[in-house]
Amino acid sequence: MPQPNMKKIFEGLLFIAGDEGLSVEQIKSCLEDDKTAEDIEKLLDEMMKEYLEDDRRGYEMVRFGGIYKFVSKQDIHPYAEKMFASTKISTLSQAALETLAIIAYKQPITRGEIEEIRGVGCDMMVRKLLARNLIKECGRSDAPGRPFLYEVTDEFMDAFKLESLKELPELPTFHEDEDSELFED
Repeated sequence: MPQPNMKKIFEGLLFIAGDEGLSVEQIKSCLEDDKTAEDIEKLLDEMMKEYLEDDRRGYEMVRFGGIYKFVSKQDIHPYAEKMFASTKISTLSQAALETLAIIAYKQPITRGEIEEIRGVGCDMMVRKLLARNLIKECGRSDAPGRPFLYEVTDEFMDAFKLESLKELPELPTFHEDEDSELFED
């Protein structure tokens, strides 16, 4: 039986995974052979370099927090801005709306804080909202690593027809005794 093209397999798996990306362990679990995590990581790192150096492609492979995924190259950003500017807010996904709401209510906020609230990674969602000019970087946090802080833009305010953030609906308040009633037997 011929040896499978592992790069082709990894590329297909990463494409299917989309914005969520895959860890080395997730990729390893899909394979039937005895590839080690180190072998897989070495091949993925080699692929990252190949995609980065290939000027014929508009995307590259990156690794964030041990997760490999495809993203558009930096020089595509101005074109993505134009594409997203021409689409309506109503076309935002549920995940995009959730991320946008968190930023609007909690700004300035870091990506890590957004992910803690949502419970899932949001790197690609933040990139998409930046490309649509609905959010912007507004400095850096004093937290370790000095992550970017995000806030909504004037375009967000226009899109949602808001004069100020005070017009956002109030969030419901929960008290500890109310929460405990929900979980009683």
